Amino acid sequence: MRSFTEESNFFASVDPEELAERFGTPLYVYNESILRDRMRSVMGMITKYPYTVNYSMKANSNLALLKIAKEEGLNCDAMSEGELRLLQLAGFPAERIFFVPNNVSDEEMKFAADSGIMVSLDSLDQLDRYGTLFPGTECCVRINPGIGAGHHKKVITAGKHTKFAVALDDVETVHEIAKKHDLKIVGLNQHVGSLFMQIDPYVAAVKSILDVALEFPDLKLIDFGGGIGTPYHKLTGEEAFPMQDLHDALEPVLDEFVSAYGYAPLFKSEPGRYCVAESAVILGRVYARKSNAGVRYLGTDVGMNVLARPSLYDSWHDIEILRNGKSITTGETEEITVTGNICESGDVLAKDRTLPVAKDGDLICVLDAGAYGYSMAYTYNTRVRPAEVLLSTNGSVRLIRRRETFEDLIALQCDTTEF
Repeated sequence: MRSFTEESNFFASVDPEELAERFGTPLYVYNESILRDRMRSVMGMITKYPYTVNYSMKANSNLALLKIAKEEGLNCDAMSEGELRLLQLAGFPAERIFFVPNNVSDEEMKFAADSGIMVSLDSLDQLDRYGTLFPGTECCVRINPGIGAGHHKKVITAGKHTKFAVALDDVETVHEIAKKHDLKIVGLNQHVGSLFMQIDPYVAAVKSILDVALEFPDLKLIDFGGGIGTPYHKLTGEEAFPMQDLHDALEPVLDEFVSAYGYAPLFKSEPGRYCVAESAVILGRVYARKSNAGVRYLGTDVGMNVLARPSLYDSWHDIEILRNGKSITTGETEEITVTGNICESGDVLAKDRTLPVAKDGDLICVLDAGAYGYSMAYTYNTRVRPAEVLLSTNGSVRLIRRRETFEDLIALQCDTTEF
């Protein structure tokens, strides 16, 4: 059997068993070299014209990782005031932040505007409200290109069945609202979905938004969105996203647009998952084995509260079994369902998976957990969220988020009748 952690030298000179004993399990472990490599890769998506990568905070908002993104020259997009504040704390200046909210309050719009951060409006309603609050200013509009893509219907963010963005049929109304409030539309953005591994849907969506852009003179930016996938089935040979193929396919499309438009605005992308997913694993401990009605179960401490994606989207994450700090790649295998420690029947990490035979005390290593992992973790069953550590390029181990405590969980609770 293959081992990604060994082939990629993920843990370098660090013993994963020592990490588990020192910081406890479950534990998020990040590899800085892999993180920087993926960030640099996506920077090459467009090379002929002005281009920036907008790292999507919702994928992973750890401050240490945000600072690395800043060092690598990435910009960031945010969905909430909290994300904006984290980016400010990480040192991002206003001009490197893009606020792309959905159904937000006047207060959140005002926070962004007062901070000098460019805002994109997600609906005609929100555009009208923004114009009422800030007449005569600049803003962007999120467009639904009519093309959606993704690994699950819950992550498709464009097309006919989505809550996001302004429909193509409503573009004329965008102009009317902008004129009403003397708004200047200086940018367009879109997002077709999450986790696609073929370039065709993305190229088609780029063509669609560029067609819309021809109706907006004097644009400063066009954000093509993201959704670029990660090979979650890497242990069985799934190949990486063909970034060079996307670069080659986009260049003539951009050439044609720039020729027609008269100049090249700043082009952007939002590949949050692609940047960070492969840079992290989750280490968990095996605590039980059982069999019910002929189905084998492996009980671990990696519950749906630690990694929500499998229970939410039926997502696949490759799993390695580690014993004495080494991945088991030979010997007997079995078909087994890996579960967590949460009191829900849906707390299944991997169903009917062929894995090396594990025993109590072994570690499971869940791959590709850097995106929508910790950022979606929660405290159901009053379980604390795990620690996060970073394996730095200089060989050191950095604790970048401590494990929560019971005291943390109850800190916000009140026992008072006074109002």
